[in-house]
Amino acid sequence: MSQSVQIKNALISVYYKDNLEPIILELNRLGVNIYSTGGTETFIRNLGVNVIPVEDLTSYPSILGGRVKTLHPKVFGGILARRSFDSDEKQLAEYEIPELDLVIVDLYPFEETVQSGAGAEDVIEKIDIGGISLIRAGAKNFKDVTIVASKDDYGILEDILKTQDGVTTIDQRKSFAQKAFNITSNYDTHIFQYFNQEEPLPVFKQSILTSQTLRYGENPHQKGTFYGNLDAMFNKLNGKELSYNNLVDVDAAVALIDEFTGEPTIAILKHTNACGIASRSFIKEAWIDALACDPVSAFGGVIIANDEIDAATATEIDKIFYEVLIAPAYTDEAVQILQAKKNRIILVRQPVELPVKQFKTLLNGVIEQDKDAVIEGPAQMTPVTNRKPTEQELKDLFFANKVVKHTKSNTIIFAKNGQLMSSGVGQTSRVDSLKQAVIKANSFGFDLNGAVMASDAFFPFPDCVELAAEAGVTAVLQPGGSINDKLSVAMCDEKNISMVTTGVRHFKH
Repeated sequence: MSQSVQIKNALISVYYKDNLEPIILELNRLGVNIYSTGGTETFIRNLGVNVIPVEDLTSYPSILGGRVKTLHPKVFGGILARRSFDSDEKQLAEYEIPELDLVIVDLYPFEETVQSGAGAEDVIEKIDIGGISLIRAGAKNFKDVTIVASKDDYGILEDILKTQDGVTTIDQRKSFAQKAFNITSNYDTHIFQYFNQEEPLPVFKQSILTSQTLRYGENPHQKGTFYGNLDAMFNKLNGKELSYNNLVDVDAAVALIDEFTGEPTIAILKHTNACGIASRSFIKEAWIDALACDPVSAFGGVIIANDEIDAATATEIDKIFYEVLIAPAYTDEAVQILQAKKNRIILVRQPVELPVKQFKTLLNGVIEQDKDAVIEGPAQMTPVTNRKPTEQELKDLFFANKVVKHTKSNTIIFAKNGQLMSSGVGQTSRVDSLKQAVIKANSFGFDLNGAVMASDAFFPFPDCVELAAEAGVTAVLQPGGSINDKLSVAMCDEKNISMVTTGVRHFKH
């Protein structure tokens, strides 16, 4: 297909008029007849350009408070008529319908209105009927019609009008149609999601218009794309673009640090698991103790803080190699220190509401679930042993439980005095995870005497409790629920350590 179309008649009716003026002036230069409605008609006339009201074409006024303006055969006939069909051309002539070669129409801001917290009546009024119908009609008949459905494409259209004197190619019209259907699909998805909240239908729909191509996926031979608006989430102060693996780790880091809203806290993550985390009175102390957990694994990791990074802390962080550093703020001096190494990614986290659902492709479909928004504190910890946990142990158990929730199963966490001492991560048996955690703690010189232990699921046998007690652990947290719970409780009593159950499991696969 190589046919070209000279634009002779245009329909323009838009909500957003940004950068519309150059388009109008070019159409006027080319002698194009412009049809319009309402505010757009007034806008065009104020430019000193002749404009034909749609009411003059349809012989019908805008009615129902503007709900019905363009829904008329003389409008849609002019868009949908097939120029190569003699029968269509005869009917256009019979009913005095002009061929509309260019349609510039956008949609009411439905998604923005929902996000603003507007009431239901305002939201419903932002469901576009005429606009979306015009866009679909123009896109369907792309062989003969140019459809521009977003102000983001005005620049492309302006260039065509200037360089091609209003003549469009089939490839250009098809490209505009592709973008138009993307817009209508996204629009309908957000309307459906608005209506699908109280009694949701069992369907999966997602639509995100913004994206960025990543250097590659999980490995260099895989392609990768991020769909979303990272600029809304982070302000990047330094460094290269985030990679696929960076983004996966950053997501895990954000989820973990959001559990810690009190004392200044820093976490270091590697392959989505915390290899170091500490809460202290000052952010520099938090960094020093977080790094001490596992300085080997920290190499090339992702660092996240819940407090401002100052110059002293930046100086310490700058001593190691890391991929990404995230914080809510940095002092000017800290930024100067951190920007000295150009490849380090420095991010300022912005306040953005995060999704409450998570999903991923699996087999020949998608699985979706609610995010794990539950975390059990001391009030939800039920003592089940003769020895009850001390106040400090309860505090440390709460700390450890937060880390457990965000660590790959099977997992065991050792913690003491607001610091991760070691973890056993992703093992196929819980006892292997515990043994791994003991070895790691010993290898970095940690004394587990007086430490607490948290598990993401129940203990099917008492061996984990026995090994933990022998390592020096004095308090244990687990969900409970095993038929052998009484054996683990009895082992705790025999070793004179305390155990609490929470009734909540935190598997993470």
